[in-house]
Amino acid sequence: MNRLQEKRHRLGKRVQTIRKAIRSKNRRPRLVLNRTNKYLFAQIVDDENGSVVCSASTLEKGYNGPRKNLEAAKKLGEMLAGRAKEKGVTRVVFDRRGRLYHGRMASFADAAREGGLEF
Repeated sequence: MNRLQEKRHRLGKRVQTIRKAIRSKNRRPRLVLNRTNKYLFAQIVDDENGSVVCSASTLEKGYNGPRKNLEAAKKLGEMLAGRAKEKGVTRVVFDRRGRLYHGRMASFADAAREGGLEF
């Protein structure tokens, strides 16, 4: 296995371990942030029903602004918190997907908290 494959493999293992721990401990929906090199995607997932409660993305038609930096993460957090409130979701568990709580991840989480989500 080359270095990049090994890195992706380790990340995948961390993601699975964290997801398993979150599912077994809490019955609250998961707030998941997925970041790519171009866009940010966020969704609130209800694991008990196996469904997505609400989602937001910097790829959406109505979204105006930066697509992948700290400002985009902040806007995305506010957007998702508003949609979650409409659906009646206030308490969630933050799933970092094996990433560090830093940069875009922290900016997104802070904005979601300011928007009214508790985690």
